[in-house]
Amino acid sequence: MAQTETLTLGEIEDLSYQALIRAGADTDAARALARATAETEADGVASHGLAYIPIYCEHLRCGKVDGRARPIITQPKPGLVLADAGAGFAHGAIAAGFDALIPAARAQGIAALAIKNSYNCGVLGIHTLTLAKAGLLAIGFTNAPASIAPSGGTRPVVGTNPISLAAPDGAGGAALLIDQSASTIAKSEIMKHAREGRPIPEGWGLDAQGNPTTDPDVALKGSMAPSGGYKGVGLALIVETMAAAMTGATLGMDASPFSGTAGGPPRTGQVFIAIDATTSAGGDFAARITRLTDAIRAQDGARLPGDGRAQARARAARHGVAVNVATLEKIRAI
Repeated sequence: MAQTETLTLGEIEDLSYQALIRAGADTDAARALARATAETEADGVASHGLAYIPIYCEHLRCGKVDGRARPIITQPKPGLVLADAGAGFAHGAIAAGFDALIPAARAQGIAALAIKNSYNCGVLGIHTLTLAKAGLLAIGFTNAPASIAPSGGTRPVVGTNPISLAAPDGAGGAALLIDQSASTIAKSEIMKHAREGRPIPEGWGLDAQGNPTTDPDVALKGSMAPSGGYKGVGLALIVETMAAAMTGATLGMDASPFSGTAGGPPRTGQVFIAIDATTSAGGDFAARITRLTDAIRAQDGARLPGDGRAQARARAARHGVAVNVATLEKIRAI
């Protein structure tokens, strides 16, 4: 069993920040990404948390991401904010874009932020949750390097392409948080199994001929299994349309991978739509969404998307997070 060490969220953020700074990120980029890393660990999504810091640092050093890029924010229409991340981390571009998106959505009832030329944005739900905490109904899209083949095909064309929805609860939190990819499992989970030399469950990945495999290395050379078969492919295409075609970002089939050092910046994209649901629902949105979520929680054994992460966040705030010692050693070496 892997050895772990318990860290507070502040220690996780500081460790991440120091490593990113030493790898070449500037203070703004490092702080935004370090904060998101701590939030991701708090949510219990270890595959996207500290485990990614050595990869981020490797990509800073090889030029796959520009740690000193400054996002350029424009607002060509009252309800449309544009962000060019300049091949930098998505987190800084998202934060800067939200500074314009939130007031625009409050003033007009709805607004969108379109980001291009960005790097991996990590856990998408971290960002939609920020908008929900601001009292806005949020929908987020992000495309990724191609890893899913179309129905009937074997060559990947679209990425795992997550989509997220966060609904405000009227009290500064989220009543509902959905964050899911178009694949059965996130690609980082297969990468984690490959690093640890463990087989993957059948149904996670396919080999180069489109056959199921339990070998993570074979799956990484083949394709990800879409969630729900052709429906998962359809979801990936929806996200690709929103996050890449609409933003001017690189299509997943043309983007360099988020792993390894080859290919230069991936220059993928994100879109966030923020809606003043209180106005559109006549003032009772919070009551309606609460009635919906209560109907699910009232059933014995039923689970609501986002509840697991919320519980993990509460535990992390009280007790810290158990982190793999081998991961910590890699980061401390940086």
